[in-house]
Amino acid sequence: MTATPPGPGVTSTGSAGSPARSVLPGGAGTAGAETPKVTSIRVLLYSDDSATRDAVRLGVGRRPARDVEVSSWLECATPAATVAAADGGGFDVLILDGESSPIGGLGLSKQLKNELFDCPPILVLTGRPQDGWLAAWSQADLAVPHPIDPIALAGAVADLGRRGSTS
Repeated sequence: MTATPPGPGVTSTGSAGSPARSVLPGGAGTAGAETPKVTSIRVLLYSDDSATRDAVRLGVGRRPARDVEVSSWLECATPAATVAAADGGGFDVLILDGESSPIGGLGLSKQLKNELFDCPPILVLTGRPQDGWLAAWSQADLAVPHPIDPIALAGAVADLGRRGSTS
C-alpha cells in the first residue's frame, strides 16, 4: 500500500502512518486548544561520508517540526556499527545513506527490517528521485533523494518521529 508522499522530494514507501495533524498557531479555529506536546526522538544516522552526515544533521536541525525535537544523534560510519547500534534499540528513527559503501543504506534497510523484531521507522537517502522503487524494495518507510533538500528531510524525519517515538 502506497501512501501519499508527505511533501515534495519525499517518497513514501511503507505503510501509511497516522494522518498528520494540523495545528493552527494560537489555537485558531478550536476552542481551548492546547500547545501540542513535543515528541523527543533519538536518531541513528548511517553514512560512510562525514559530509553527508553533517548535511543531514544540519538539514534536520534540533527541531524538524514544531512538535518534534531531536534529543540525540548517533552517527555510524560502518554497516557493522549501524547493525549493532540498531540491534541495541532505543532509537525512534533510522536514517541510512543509500550511497554509502561497501554496503549501502538500501541493503542495510532491508536487512534491518527483516532481522529486527521491532525495527524503528527508516528513512533512506537515495541517489536520485527515480530510485523510489529501490527504496520500496528496501522496505524503508520514506525516502529523500540527493541532493538533500533540508525542508523535505526535516519533514520526513518529523513524520517518522511521530510514528516511531518510544518516549
